[in-house]
Order: sequence, then structure tokens, then C-alpha cells
Amino acid sequence: MKIDILIDKLTPCLVEVSTGKVMQTVFSLVAENDLIGLADSGWFFNWQDPLLRKTNIYKLLIKDDITIQGLVSAEVIRGAVYVHLIESAPNNTGLNKQYEGVGGHLFAIAMKLSLANGFGGYVFFEAKNLSLAEHYSKMLGATQVPTRLHEYRMEFLEDVAQKVIAEYTLEGDLDVN
Repeated sequence: MKIDILIDKLTPCLVEVSTGKVMQTVFSLVAENDLIGLADSGWFFNWQDPLLRKTNIYKLLIKDDITIQGLVSAEVIRGAVYVHLIESAPNNTGLNKQYEGVGGHLFAIAMKLSLANGFGGYVFFEAKNLSLAEHYSKMLGATQVPTRLHEYRMEFLEDVAQKVIAEYTLEGDLDVN
């Protein structure tokens, strides 16, 4: 799976596009029933894919609202967190999106997971294409990793992750065991 989300704006909280109102955010692990029917409501990816079962899937919410604004699938592996998939809710994409800042928040959750596991915030993932790889580098400070495994492998080093985490005020429970 390749990451294909645009980072539209770096915001400590989500911002309602129509009003400019700042919305406090929270996150938590999804419950099994959170993923039922997402495809029917316009979500692009199959969040119930068996390949994602071994990962932690977190949902991003507006505080005191149960509507999922975005999802991130992250796996703790060998001293790092690997992001399998990130997606903004359908209402947060395109020209008429409801909230800005979802993509950055989702990466920040993965970085917090890395930090909580003692990895300093180190996260890696595969961008879908060169344009997106350049976008993640410009917007969040990701660096491209030369590898034969994937031509657009990207990473967030610890110092960059610390800066990104500091940018976001989202609260949540990583439920790290």
C-alpha cells in the first residue's frame, strides 16, 4: 500500500474551512464496528483488508464528536513505526472539504506511536509517486530513503518528528502494550 494523502495545512487543530473555526482534536484506536460501511460512505480504501489486521488503526475525531475525520494504519516493527495507510474522510478531500489539517494530524499520530514505543518518533512509509514524495518532504520534512524495496520510501527522522509532534495539540490514547 502506498501513501496518497495531501498535507493541505499545518495546523495545531483541525480548521473548519467555511468558518476558519479551530476544532480541538482527539484520536483513539478504532473499534471493529468503526470500519463497517466506510466504503458505502465514500471512503476509498478497504479498512477491513486482512493485511491491515496486524496493524494499529487510529481514528482522528473532533473533540466531543464521533464522526471519523481520518484514519491511519501503523505497525510497530523493529525499532520504528511503519505507516501502511492514511486516508482523510471523504468530507475532508477536494475543493469543498470540511476541515483542513487532517493529513498532518494522522502522521503526527504515527510519530506519537513511535515515541511511545521508544523509537524517538521515527516513522517510515511509501509515497505513491515522486510528486507526493516531494510534497511530504516540503510540507512535513520527510526524507527519501534510497532502497531497492520501493522507489519512494520516505522517513521522518527523530528531530523532524519531534517538530511535527510539537505542532499538533491532538489528545489521545495510543493504547500501547
